[in-house]
Amino acid sequence: MQRIYAPWRKEYFGSKDTSCVFCAISADPQSDKKNRVFYRDEVCFGVMNLYPYTPGHFMFIPHTHCDSPELLDSKAWIHIQTLSQKAFGILYEYGASGVNMGMNIKKAGGAGIPEHIHIHFVPRYIGDTNFMTSVANARTYGVDFDEIFEKIATLAKKHLH
Repeated sequence: MQRIYAPWRKEYFGSKDTSCVFCAISADPQSDKKNRVFYRDEVCFGVMNLYPYTPGHFMFIPHTHCDSPELLDSKAWIHIQTLSQKAFGILYEYGASGVNMGMNIKKAGGAGIPEHIHIHFVPRYIGDTNFMTSVANARTYGVDFDEIFEKIATLAKKHLH
C-alpha cells in the first residue's frame, strides 16, 4: 500500500493520552459540535467518525464504558439497536446506495478503540470502489467533512427524534 500524507491524523497517532476518548466525549456535551456529535440522549450518542472510510461514516456509542456488548444493560442495548434501525433512513436520505453496519469487539476483533464498544455505520455508494482502491489500495474523500456533519446532524433530527 502506498502512503498518503494525511496530517490531520497527527493528533490521533501522536496522542499519549490513555483515557477513553469516547468517555471524554460522553462527559462533555458542551463540545458536541466540536466533537461532531449529532445525536445525544441518556443512553448513547451518535458521532461522526473522524477517520471515515466513506463520506457520512458515523457511530453510535453507549455512555456506559464497556468493552463487549454482553456487559451493557439489555435495555440500553435494545435502545441502541432501535436507533440503529433508524440510522439507515439517515444514510439513505443522505444519498447512500447501501450501508455496512458493524462492530469490532476487543483488540483481537479489530477494534481501534477496544475499551469502549461502538457500532459503525459506513454508507456505500455505487462506484465508491474506484480505481484508487483497486490499484493503489487507497481511498479518496472528495467532500467537505464539516458539510457532511451538518447534513447528518439535520437528518438525525428528522430520523432519531
